[in-house]
Formats: sequence, structure tokens, C-alpha cells
Amino acid sequence: MPQPTPPSVLRRPRLWIGTGLIAAVVSMLFALLYVGGNVNPKGNLRDLPVALVNADSGADAGGRHVNLGDQVVAGIQKAAEGDKSFDWQVVSREEADKRLGRGKVFGALVIPKDFSATVAALTSPQPAPQGKAAAAPTLTVLTNQSAGSIGSSMSSQAAQKAAHAASAQIGQELLKQAAAQKAPLPTAAQLKLADPVTVTVADGHPVGSRSAMGLSAFYYALVLVVCGMLGANLVNSQVDTALGYLHTDYGPVRKREPVQHTSRVRTLAVGMALMLGMALVMGTLVEVATVGILDMDASHLGLLWLYSVATIAVVGIGSLALFAAFGTPGMLLATIVFVAMAVPSSGATVPLQALPGFFRTLSEFEPLRQITEGMRAILYYGAQADAGLTRAWASMGIALAAALVFGFAVTRLYDRKGLHRIPSPADGSGTAAPEAAAPAAG
Repeated sequence: MPQPTPPSVLRRPRLWIGTGLIAAVVSMLFALLYVGGNVNPKGNLRDLPVALVNADSGADAGGRHVNLGDQVVAGIQKAAEGDKSFDWQVVSREEADKRLGRGKVFGALVIPKDFSATVAALTSPQPAPQGKAAAAPTLTVLTNQSAGSIGSSMSSQAAQKAAHAASAQIGQELLKQAAAQKAPLPTAAQLKLADPVTVTVADGHPVGSRSAMGLSAFYYALVLVVCGMLGANLVNSQVDTALGYLHTDYGPVRKREPVQHTSRVRTLAVGMALMLGMALVMGTLVEVATVGILDMDASHLGLLWLYSVATIAVVGIGSLALFAAFGTPGMLLATIVFVAMAVPSSGATVPLQALPGFFRTLSEFEPLRQITEGMRAILYYGAQADAGLTRAWASMGIALAAALVFGFAVTRLYDRKGLHRIPSPADGSGTAAPEAAAPAAG
């Protein structure tokens, strides 16, 4: 039988149609998912949590007690009635610090204790003590890069906008009070009264300088997911090679082990056991590379190691279950589940509150979101359970159980129905069947 030439192979319609369809689906799917999740964060923004702290104790002015902090809060809440982009959470300073330190809010606007007093002093008829200027009223905007740089930036912009709007409103009242005193004010003084509040920006929950500006948790989590997928591909091919289902090429040399007939269930069990061993190696080396060599900011190193190993193992076992159930298409399916749908719905770069509804739904079960939140808890929030670590461990346990049940249920079904990887001679396939029938996946 003559050997096929490259032109004759390229003239086969099935080659073009099959390859073209797969390439078309993959490219379209990745474009829709990656760009679709991030293309319009401001337009999709809903209920981004921002803390609003009113510590103002009020002051006596014009014969009455006023609390300008209450007015600022009321103004922000009234403006928010027609704009659902932000969820302004009125809390104490202590509670705001707790929520910043757990990633529950992306920032805060703080009204200080002496806010009313400093504003009232600007129009007080009593001069300031000699040699001292009247203190400028101040509102403080706190950021939280540990919860995500884009979300923190959105929160900071909203808080600064609200603070400047409050300053302008207070300025109008101060100008009216100054006019009522019938004392002419210099232009500089009028300008100062028109916008009296100084807005300062500070870091509400600082992260280390070697934390990728709050993105190291996401990058680390993504590395773990990729390691789990690549490890599963490696384990899958090595197990098939060891059992004689696949050959191995070393340059021009081809090596193939004798075929060892075994069930699909046993093949999957061997692969999962090998994946556990590979997870120990890969998880250890990831931590050594990032923390030991690259000097990434990290604490709780023992917990970080355990979390890394567990993540790689669960992702790898999940991928092996898909390979065993669907064969070669399972590799593409694993890529879609663990990367294509996971990255844009992770909330790691663009916050979940700025994603379209479809991606918010995906984030409830997509693994990368849960893995990233657990990693943030370990790296940024002192490994607090309610900062996302408990949810991450629970999600990991559920995913592992689902992968084991699904993988072994499907392979057992295949075995019971006689859908063996290598047909027996009784099937009429002869001895040439093993070479032709060996698929890439277990």
C-alpha cells in the first residue's frame, strides 16, 4: 500500500473540517469569555462594597449643635438611591478595619471625630490662637489593593467623588454663613470656604512591596491550576505509555512497552495515585520558586505548602476524571473548565461586582475564584477562616468528591458494558487492534 504524501493528506476534507471546527470553537469561546467578562466593568458594576465610617462627634455652631458627618452620610446615601453601582456600608472604624482586613470591602470613606468642629472653626468669629492656623477639615479615603487593584481603584474614585461633593455642599453653606456676617472676605478666603475639605488617600490594608500590588495571590493560584492541568496531562500520557497503550518518541527512536490489559477503573486509579505524588513535588517546587527564589511576600508557609499541594492534586484529579470519561476531547474540556471559564469569573482582576451576570453565576462554582480567595486569605489576611479560606477548603473537598464519583462511575460503566480500550480477538479485530484503537486518554 503506497504511503500517503503530504498533499494527499491535506486534500482530505475530514482533516480540514474536524480541525477547523475545533479551532473555530476554541478561538470564539476564549474570545467571548476572556473579553466578554472584562470589556465593560463600569457598565456592569453592581453593589461594590465600600465602608462608610462616621466618627464625627459634632460641634456647637450658631447656638445649635450640628453634626456634619451625619449630613455627609445622608448625602451619600441619597445619591446612591439612583445608582446601584456601590454598596455603601455604614459601619464603625473598628468594623471597617476588620472588613478591609478580610477583603470584604474594597475601600472606605472615613469622617473623623473632629470634622464638624474643624468646619465650624472656619467661620468662627473667634480668631485662632496666635501662631496657629485653623485646622483644615479632612476626609480620608482608604484603599484596599489586597482585595483587587481594579476594585480598589473603583472604590477610591467613588469615595473621592463623594468626599468632594460633600465639600462643595458644605462650602455653599459656609459662604452663606460668611455673607450673613456682613464682613467682606478676601478672594482667597472665599475660595477656601467654597471647597473647605481636604481629601486624603491612604492604604486601608497595606500589602508587601513584593505582592504584585495585591495580585500575587491570583498569579500564585493560576500557577497551581496550570500545574494541576499540566500534571494531569503528563500523568495520563505516562500511565498510557507504561501500560503499552502509547509509544514514546526519543528523537528518531520510538519505544513502546508491551500492552498490559487492564480495566479503565484501574487505569484511572493508577493515574490518580501518581497525580498525588506529582502534586507533592509540584506544590513544593512552586513555593520554593516563588517564596524562596523570587522572595514573594508570604507567611504561614506550612499552610501555603499544604494548600498548594491540595490545589494541584484536586485540579489534576479532576482533569484525569474528564480525560477518562471523554478521552481526547476531555483535555479540551478541562482547559475550558479550569482556564477559559475560570479566569474571567475569578474576580481576581475585575471584581465580581463588575462582571456580567453570566460570569457572576460561573463564579459560584468555578474553581479559580475559590482558590484565589483562599490564597488571598493565606497571603494577605493572616489565614483567617472567614476571609475566604473556609470556603476554599470546602469547595476543594466538594470538587474532589465530585471528581472521584464522576470518574470512577463513568469508567466502571464503560468496563461493565465491555467498552475496553483494546478490543479482544473475539471482537473480530485481530491482533492489529491495539495499535489502532489505543486512545490518548485513560
